[in-house]
Amino acid sequence: MNKHFFGDTVVLLGRSLRHITRSMDTIITTIVMPIAFLLLFTYVFGGAINTGTSGSHAYVKYLLPGILLMTVASGIAYTAFRLYQDKSNGIFERLQSMPIARSSVLWAHVLTSVVANVISLAVVLAVALLMGFRSSAGLSAWLAVAGILILFTLALTWIAIIPGLTASTPDGASAFSYPLIFLPFLSSAFVPTHTMPGPVRAFAEHQPVTSIVNTLRNLFAQQPVGTGIWTALAWCFGILVVAYLGAMAAYRRKIS
Repeated sequence: MNKHFFGDTVVLLGRSLRHITRSMDTIITTIVMPIAFLLLFTYVFGGAINTGTSGSHAYVKYLLPGILLMTVASGIAYTAFRLYQDKSNGIFERLQSMPIARSSVLWAHVLTSVVANVISLAVVLAVALLMGFRSSAGLSAWLAVAGILILFTLALTWIAIIPGLTASTPDGASAFSYPLIFLPFLSSAFVPTHTMPGPVRAFAEHQPVTSIVNTLRNLFAQQPVGTGIWTALAWCFGILVVAYLGAMAAYRRKIS
């Protein structure tokens, strides 16, 4: 690893964060949209959805884990878009002519995604608290929730790096996130999977969002997580490793 890697990454991280603060559409999409879904499902659909509990406050507790994952999915679309802009504007070529660690360019975008998503998650959680969400979880459970969400963010961010490097249009760079945003709808995020028809239920019960949502829900409620947490972690780590290898391969092709 280049001895200047950490310093170079910090400098480029500051650059990316400044770009975010100047982009109001990023803030609106990554924070307002998940909050809108939270309000919509709680106050419009919540009374008609049977999750085994009653009341809007109870449904917020059920709903929040899925909304948090949607928050991450909507945020990482801008990672791909910002990376595409750097590629299209010749920033890569300019940076390669300078004595900096090449991998710091990618890591700056990755860390920017983590910082931005942590802020978005905190805002969404604050709104949920105002809506009546309460958790009896202790410090260890909250740390576990934070760790899973950060790991999930890293996994999706490295996926976002790939279209950011390979897309030919800005729309193509960010469009990959749409299936990720709507994947929670085919999971246990909004309704129990046993209410779904057979084929849909089979898919919902064996996709990563369901195991992650169920784990977060149990942690918030101080319920036993069982083997579900290991399934959730396996999904996150597996996606992260595959996405990282794919992103680095695409980056090497780009700078070669």
